[in-house]
Amino acid sequence: MPSDIENSDLSVEKKSGWKMISEDNEIDELNSQEGKIQEQYVIGANGYPREILPEIDPIYDSDTSIEDSINTVGNIPMEWYNDYPHIGYNIDGKMILKPAKGDELDKFLDSMEDPDTWMSVKDNSLQKNVRLTDEELEIIRRIQLGEFPDPNYDPYEPTVEWFTSKPEVMPLSAAPEPKRRFVPSKWEAKRIMKLVHAIRQGRIVPGKSQVQKPRFYNLWSDNDKPREDHVMNLQAPKMKLPENDESYNPPEEYLPNEQEKIEWENMDPDDREKNYLPKKYPSLRTVPAYDRFIQERFSRCLDLYMSPRIRRNKLNIDPESLIPKLPNPKDLQPFPTSLTLSYDGHTSRVRKLSIDPMGLWMISGSDDKTVRMWEITTGRCVKIWEFKEIIHSVAWCSDKDLCAFAVSCLNKVIVISPMDFSDAKTVDSTVKFATLGFANIEQNEKKVKLVEWQKPTEDEKSQGFLVVLVHLHNKTIKDINWHRRGDYFSTIASDAGNQSILIHQLSKHQTQQPFRKTHGLVQNVMFHPIKPLFFVATQKFVRIYNLMRQELIKTLQSGVKWISSLDVHPMGDNIIIGSYDKRLCWFDLDLSSKPYKTLRYHTKAIRNVTFHKHLPIFASCSDEGFIHVFHGMVYNDLLQNPLIVPVKVLKGGHKVVEGLGILHCEFHPTQPWIISSGADHSLKLWT
Repeated sequence: MPSDIENSDLSVEKKSGWKMISEDNEIDELNSQEGKIQEQYVIGANGYPREILPEIDPIYDSDTSIEDSINTVGNIPMEWYNDYPHIGYNIDGKMILKPAKGDELDKFLDSMEDPDTWMSVKDNSLQKNVRLTDEELEIIRRIQLGEFPDPNYDPYEPTVEWFTSKPEVMPLSAAPEPKRRFVPSKWEAKRIMKLVHAIRQGRIVPGKSQVQKPRFYNLWSDNDKPREDHVMNLQAPKMKLPENDESYNPPEEYLPNEQEKIEWENMDPDDREKNYLPKKYPSLRTVPAYDRFIQERFSRCLDLYMSPRIRRNKLNIDPESLIPKLPNPKDLQPFPTSLTLSYDGHTSRVRKLSIDPMGLWMISGSDDKTVRMWEITTGRCVKIWEFKEIIHSVAWCSDKDLCAFAVSCLNKVIVISPMDFSDAKTVDSTVKFATLGFANIEQNEKKVKLVEWQKPTEDEKSQGFLVVLVHLHNKTIKDINWHRRGDYFSTIASDAGNQSILIHQLSKHQTQQPFRKTHGLVQNVMFHPIKPLFFVATQKFVRIYNLMRQELIKTLQSGVKWISSLDVHPMGDNIIIGSYDKRLCWFDLDLSSKPYKTLRYHTKAIRNVTFHKHLPIFASCSDEGFIHVFHGMVYNDLLQNPLIVPVKVLKGGHKVVEGLGILHCEFHPTQPWIISSGADHSLKLWT
């Protein structure tokens, strides 16, 4: 029987310890045990028993209404479906509609009604809360406890040696051994020969120590070791050495008495000069342990930790030496110091005054519609001119050979000559110079007229009127400035647009419009005393133009809110400006386009600033009723900056009326005097 089984074609042999079984006997035996074992077996194509699985029923009778549709969109941002009514597609390709969303109150009510809320999380793919299974809750619990998520994982299982350290008897490769493993290296031989050659020449001494130890050295410290000369190599601060009063048996003069002990104990610990009191002990054996040992060790560690690690060169500079040493004001005389004369006669505020180049006469224009001529030394009013409108500006001609001044009244500028107070030769030359241009008016009729040069009437001629300029823009002329030669003068009408600045030539009766467009409201203009330059001050900037080249040279940035006045130094290299925001700025034209100095001595708006024509002084007046006088020395050396020193404050001359104080001030052309006009209807002479 066994031989028949071995020779049978139907017999099979199980490889992994299977017994030899027969188709007739063993298969029937497996199939007969249906009551005990539910599986049935048949012989497969490979000759081994195969389990017979139950047949698949094509009719799926399970209820799928309670199952969640699986979203198959993949790992994409769900924000892409914000504008659509669905959130993806299921496995059948049908849309998965968005679940209904409630507000925060609905979420709160749902969480209170649903006891399983704490076991649910939001599924981003389905846009709704999903309850976690028990297995997932167990994983979360194990992660919170710091355990492994898989309960079947054993971190202490024995190591499986996947690779062994035992050498194999047979080599992995049958390649022959290379020749370099048996022949000495040529490159190593060359290297050795270099070393031998260096030893023979003495460049390398074998056995020689590189660093020679000093003969004498410190046993307890390493600070005597040489260090590299480097910025970062800084030694730690050394501890303070003990003093005599720290001895256990100090001298008697170091021991404090009872009163000193009480004072030391009552003092604040931070105010004490020393944090201990000297004490005396009969022997070293009776000295107790130091009670501040821990505190001092800690402070020592702080010293080592907080010590600076960079070398800084400390300069012992006296703070007082940094303050500039200004000269004594007495050494800077002469300058005006006191009130000498008062010119009374006007019945309203005096807007402007002007002094003739010789320093004998002064004219003043007021809101009472009069122009008065004064004798400076006596204060006597010698002549009065009456007008129909308010006088805004008066300016005396800067030419000493001419006796004339200009008056602005509305849109008119009138040139007047006080004939009774000058010699006949000067009067004749002045009249001839001023009226010579009427012959050129007929030739200039073809040009565009900016002003009309009119002849005065017989009544006006008797008062000294020479020429009447009527501006066609019908705006108020605010200021008049003469050129140094006395032939040209400029007028300012801030509201006239591109005609706000006009330059007139008295001898030829010609008018020029230098700018087609002005950058902002013009506040003041000045001619350069030497060069053909023209200064134009707007609200915040001062622009310097070259009249010969007809180009902009420089723009000065004042840094103030509103410029009120402007004046140029007699040498022409420095200018000063005053502002309504109480600041005076000094500009050095050779230095920068920004102020060299900004002075803030006034408490109210500055109305006018002025230079003396010969002395190194300048002044400013403001609505507070004060005049500040400064010493301003300009040196010929370009490497030396100007010296500016405040020397005097002139008070008590003018009263403040309706918030206005001193409206204008001007220095005498030859003497260290200054004359001021104010809103209190008066003019004052300070000497």
